[in-house]
Amino acid sequence: MLEYFMELHPVVQALIGTLFTWGMTALGAALVFTTKNPNQKFLDSMMGLAAGVMIAASFWSLLAPAIEMGESGSLPSWLPAATGFILGGLFLMVVDKIMPHLHPGLGMDKAEGIHPEKKRRSTLMVLAITLHNIPEGLAVGVAFGAVAAGFPSASLMGAIALAIGIGIQNFPEGVAVSMPLRTVGMSRKKSFLYGQFSGMVEPIAAVIGAASVVFMEPLLPYALSFAAGAMIFVVAEEVIPGSQENGNSDLASLSLMFGFTIMMILDVALG
Repeated sequence: MLEYFMELHPVVQALIGTLFTWGMTALGAALVFTTKNPNQKFLDSMMGLAAGVMIAASFWSLLAPAIEMGESGSLPSWLPAATGFILGGLFLMVVDKIMPHLHPGLGMDKAEGIHPEKKRRSTLMVLAITLHNIPEGLAVGVAFGAVAAGFPSASLMGAIALAIGIGIQNFPEGVAVSMPLRTVGMSRKKSFLYGQFSGMVEPIAAVIGAASVVFMEPLLPYALSFAAGAMIFVVAEEVIPGSQENGNSDLASLSLMFGFTIMMILDVALG
């Protein structure tokens, strides 16, 4: 099975990888069929876990390879990684200011973006998670693209580990959308559909990321670190604050460390 997967085009590999991550989002959203009021400690611990996975993935799967790739160029090895990292964060910040969205658990007065009051609450919540899924899809795409480009620091198992890690942290994201929608009265079916829909952007972003890397190999260190910067912005701006605001800060912090450890083991063992 793995041998067949290795023979596929990197764009197809990235698509398959993010179909898995999308499926994990749907699995999380499916919890809406089992309960209307999930345990808050569970939700906060899962968000902490997601933050840990994203932080670890940003370094081991994206920044470290970007720095290593930069060593073969004429510029200082840290420059492409540093540049891409900052640009990734700035990109997400700009999009965050423009796209109308509402982070789960907040009131409509906390909605962000341009004219959020013109959108329904459910739409704003889905847009928030969709926005955050863009860098995750890009990360998986450029990881598989790096393997196709033949860089020594990139490995197929490392890209697979990244997809698995992103999938793990997508589970609580699906929960974070579907459960609040169910709580405010939306049907289970609609809550599930809205929750899993937020993960749909990942396969699209992955295909774009993989294709761009395959055709523009010199940009790979920048692309890897760009995805890392965007992910770290999401973690700092939303995931960690969201996991800490309900009085379960210790549990969320320990879960973050556990998630970081899981991703570190996956990347080192498989990469």
